[in-house]
Amino acid sequence: MILRSAPASPFGRKVKIAAALLELGATLRSVDADTTDAADSLRRENPLGKIPTLVLDDGTTLYDSRVIVEYLDHLAGGHRLLPAEPAHRFRTLTLQALADGFTDAALLMVYEQRWRAEANRDARWTAHQGDKIERALGALEAAPPNGDIDIGHVALACGLGYLDLRFDGTWRATHPRLVTWLEAFAAAVPAFAATAFKPS
Repeated sequence: MILRSAPASPFGRKVKIAAALLELGATLRSVDADTTDAADSLRRENPLGKIPTLVLDDGTTLYDSRVIVEYLDHLAGGHRLLPAEPAHRFRTLTLQALADGFTDAALLMVYEQRWRAEANRDARWTAHQGDKIERALGALEAAPPNGDIDIGHVALACGLGYLDLRFDGTWRATHPRLVTWLEAFAAAVPAFAATAFKPS
């Protein structure tokens, strides 16, 4: 299987860590994609031109990260990262949605800086996205996840990792319980360090 992604993508990282936890890493080959290049085959593989996209052996494509992770979990026998018991499953899916949501907000803040000329940047829009991140981190600081590692934990770790990468880890000063949680996750999941993007 081919994973179209980019080294800094937090959602591509989520898929890579999930594959490692499911012992499927060897079945996945990561191929960088350029979402801005109209000639990149990504736009044929995923009409949205977004990453991550998974290309299966028969040419079928799956996207986005949540769908890909569910497929990988299925390949691994099911209910490994996505629990079967309903209450646990929906807690996990809600945590994943919260983590993916604040990561999306962070990406939008980065894109505002990267894609708009300085004179056209909207401070209110940026603050609106920043507020989403702060509310999410506040809720997670009050009650960090516990129990066995599931896809919610993976999504949260990748989101926090993205804040470290793009926002210099400023979240750490005011969220000590999440810092401790992330340290424990990193110690338990070697794939977290292995998938970290290191800018040159």
